[in-house]
Amino acid sequence: MTTRSRVLVLVAAVAVLAAVGLAAVLHASARAERRDHPRAGGPRVTPGPVTLRGSGRLVFRNMAWGPHRDELTAVPAADPGGPRTASGLKCLRFHAASGTGVCLQAVHGPVSDTYRALILDSRLHTVDRYDVPGIPSRARVSPTGHFAAWTAFVGGDSYAGTDFSTRAAIVDTRTGRLIPSLESFRIVRDGRPYRAADANFWGVTFAADDRTFYATLATGGRTYLVRGDLRDRTVTTLHTNVECPSLSPDGTRIAYKKRVAGLPEDAPWRLYVLDLRTMRETPLGEPRSVDDQALWRDTRTLVYALPGDYGADLYEVPADGSGQPRRISPAAVSPAYLG
Repeated sequence: MTTRSRVLVLVAAVAVLAAVGLAAVLHASARAERRDHPRAGGPRVTPGPVTLRGSGRLVFRNMAWGPHRDELTAVPAADPGGPRTASGLKCLRFHAASGTGVCLQAVHGPVSDTYRALILDSRLHTVDRYDVPGIPSRARVSPTGHFAAWTAFVGGDSYAGTDFSTRAAIVDTRTGRLIPSLESFRIVRDGRPYRAADANFWGVTFAADDRTFYATLATGGRTYLVRGDLRDRTVTTLHTNVECPSLSPDGTRIAYKKRVAGLPEDAPWRLYVLDLRTMRETPLGEPRSVDDQALWRDTRTLVYALPGDYGADLYEVPADGSGQPRRISPAAVSPAYLG
């Protein structure tokens, strides 16, 4: 693609995003007086206390039109499509574990928006905040709650031309120490030290040892699953064609989206699970393209978002390749299971 073509594509994309954003604002204003939901059968949402402690709860960003759109809401995990309790806190992306949350927010300015990451305690109070250098994409908290990570789309890298690149950051929630970009880590690719200006990282997921993490590395036109070490500040490639990894609760498997040859360019991904011991890949029973970082509900089931009437709906599918996908909650995204 020529530089002129890339510029035209980027301009068109920005125009579409601006139009969509304006339409969303107008749509929300027009329906602001409707208390809970705009459509018959939509989710019922009422304000109330939401905490990140306890068990048997599912917290996510509510996507239903109305006064509580984009707020973190809670439902019983056993009834994910049931009535919701809205917290009042708005997030673009969210995750939580062990009483710690991370909320990626837009800060609306007179000319343009900026973005920030809030580290939350169990009562959704902000204990730290950090500037995010671009549009938020992914968020994760470690199983212990001691680390949080986020990914943002950014522009301005010389190697990227008119295309976006990414920044993946990790923060120690106990000390506030921030690693603003995983690009500062030493890369080992195929057993050898590797350096490249075009290295990009996204989609961090943590192991339970407060040291190991996994992420996607993109470089040289390929994507890799990497295992990271927070103490040694290294990342090591493990497998190719892996995006947005998610580590299973038992630490033995990675769920991820994989580009599959022959699929449309605008819908190229399928959900897979990788066995970290054997490196065997298993395609899952979801036939649609999933552009999300899937979440393990437990060791047997994955939860993820797909486009829906309200923006996005949550689905689940067995992690062993059997069964069929099932919608579990409309108008929801960025889920976190508590306890």
